[in-house]
Amino acid sequence: MKSILIKNAKAIVSCDAADRVYYDADMLIQGPAIAAIGKNLEAAEGAEIIDANGMFVYPGLINTHHHFFQTFVRSVKQIDYPSMTVPQWIDKIYRIFQNADDEVIYYSTITAFADLIKHGCTTAFDHQYCYTHLTGKTPVDRQMDAARLLGIRYHAGRGTNTLPRELGSVIPENMVETTDEFLQDCERIINKYHDPSPFSMGQIVMSPCQPMNCYEETFRETVTMARKKGVFMHTHLGEGENPLMVERYGKRTLEWAEDIGFAGPDVWYAHCWELTDDEFRRMAQAGTGANHCPMPAILGGFPIIPIKRMLDMGVNVSLGCDGSATNDTSNLLDSMRAAYAMQCYHCKERGEAVSAYDILKIATVGGAKTLGRSDVGSLETGKSADLFMVNGDALEFCGTEHDPKNLLARTGVCGNTALTMINGRVVCKDGLLLGVDEAKLKAEGTRVYQNFLKRSCDGFSPRMA
Repeated sequence: MKSILIKNAKAIVSCDAADRVYYDADMLIQGPAIAAIGKNLEAAEGAEIIDANGMFVYPGLINTHHHFFQTFVRSVKQIDYPSMTVPQWIDKIYRIFQNADDEVIYYSTITAFADLIKHGCTTAFDHQYCYTHLTGKTPVDRQMDAARLLGIRYHAGRGTNTLPRELGSVIPENMVETTDEFLQDCERIINKYHDPSPFSMGQIVMSPCQPMNCYEETFRETVTMARKKGVFMHTHLGEGENPLMVERYGKRTLEWAEDIGFAGPDVWYAHCWELTDDEFRRMAQAGTGANHCPMPAILGGFPIIPIKRMLDMGVNVSLGCDGSATNDTSNLLDSMRAAYAMQCYHCKERGEAVSAYDILKIATVGGAKTLGRSDVGSLETGKSADLFMVNGDALEFCGTEHDPKNLLARTGVCGNTALTMINGRVVCKDGLLLGVDEAKLKAEGTRVYQNFLKRSCDGFSPRMA
């Protein structure tokens, strides 16, 4: 079993239950796990020594909502998200997504993973609902290939849209699946990829895209299969669909989800900005998690969820980038900064502002709880060696290094990490991914995304004036 000794870290921010910070400390890693944290640790002969002099060490960030396939529609002016409502945007952008193929899925996923890893993310969930006539049923398979290539811990959300457009959805015909198709593929990929053991690098989450674009039976059958198979569930909820749900079912979306069993400690919802205090209390009582994606809320001009109030109620809150069509980046450090600034601006006058360290714990401990993981999320003996380092001796941090707990979101640390480690393996150092040819992957990805947009987006040119 390989041993690694991280020596002389300026500070190790554990994010444990006691909120301990270890100053001038070492960390011993055996295989995938942390064996010890403290001063003057010794390692066996042959251990790899990592000099962490001047470094701040943090638990790896955990992303709990994303759409990797959207990485190849970033910064495209023909689908300018801020100028549209969510239903308008969905209606327009699905017409582009229907032309995605398995190469688009693979290289957009690699691109998103690279961005996440370089900015401290070590566990990523993706809500993959882009199933077209061109992709077939391979998107999760291609994403798992990408995760193995780059060495990131990956929870794949197998999404679907089952309601035809003529019955009220906004989904093009060749992106609609039947509930049976969805369930059959879920069973296939759960049997093939889902690993519930400690330190596992791959799990499956059953994730119908959103109630307004699926039959109710899709969600009911998801609940039955997920609980039989022991996998988690996820969907979009509370992001503007409530009027339609009231018209269609006579009830708001959360009540609809509760009534069919799509709630509980094995479920979390993305966004939730349309929910009421009473609905947040019900989520807390059920143990249902809430994912917060700050950047789409800013760009779309949506209400800001009251994080401190939610935490006080007992809601587990986690952090996500969301798809690049509504964010344009997969930088979770950037999302932490945005979340902190939003809470300060919108909630401080009510005494509901959260600290920058609260945001860090939401992005680590909150994410681990959301995904049902007890082996990640904090730096503690016996947990996975998932971490990243920031050079606290860099000139730009002068005057801030006395408070490493609040440093990241408070001062806007959004650049590449000095090092990212996942499951005891260094996967990125000094902003470069290890073990892959980045230039080759970039050239291949550029070819794929340009061909995709040329055939999908009227007026697109790779050389915009």
